[in-house]
Amino acid sequence: MVHIRCMILAGLVFEAVFLTALPGYAWQQDQPKDSMAGMNMSAGKGNMNDMADMKNMGPSMAAMAGHMTITPVWPKEPGDEAKAKEVVAEAKATMERYKDYRNALADGYVIANPKLEQPQYHFNKEANARDADFHFDPSKPTSLLYRRTPYQQYKLEGVMYTARPNASAEDLNERIPLSVARWHEHTNFCEAPADRVKDYQAAHPKFGMFGSINTKQACEAEGGIFHPYMFTWMIHVFPYESDFKDVFSMNDDVPHVH
Repeated sequence: MVHIRCMILAGLVFEAVFLTALPGYAWQQDQPKDSMAGMNMSAGKGNMNDMADMKNMGPSMAAMAGHMTITPVWPKEPGDEAKAKEVVAEAKATMERYKDYRNALADGYVIANPKLEQPQYHFNKEANARDADFHFDPSKPTSLLYRRTPYQQYKLEGVMYTARPNASAEDLNERIPLSVARWHEHTNFCEAPADRVKDYQAAHPKFGMFGSINTKQACEAEGGIFHPYMFTWMIHVFPYESDFKDVFSMNDDVPHVH
């Protein structure tokens, strides 16, 4: 029961933070959607239920099975790892200035829901999010990721890069090779009707990122509003990890700064 409550809390934090604060959210919702264009998914639609090799995913992410799309692993090409390491090196260099979170605020990053206690805080910059829709600049992450620790509320652990919602696999691969890292997108979200929002807090919710509903038909049958996708393609990068396989971890439940 404790584990379930933790997952629900994580879900509520996710919705509160991202639905209200992720840069460009309203703009993205109005765009045409075909994020699977050109994406050779090795397992059907590419959602989490289809992915077999997700052992390194944390429980908060895994609990959203049915509400996420993840890029498949592409065959490794010469230079892929070196290219990914160049991105990580530039991310790490960029992060030096932002170890002091006040510099992030001074440079236009905005804390998503600062009054809500969170294990990981996103500092978002809308200008970078919009630029990322058109070109990739590792020195301009959409979000800075800060960890809450017993001694420091804002301890920088990583960055988040984004790409437009309808980006092709080729475009994502050009930014950070799919043989090295996996991008993800939040999908199949059923928004609860106004008189049923308490369902988000249920032990077994129907609505939201942890809800059992993940199709338009089922959502509308329950009086909900179906969103085929939420937000952009995104990827987290944790340059302070000593083992390269953990740099692009999809486990946000553990700290990535030591």
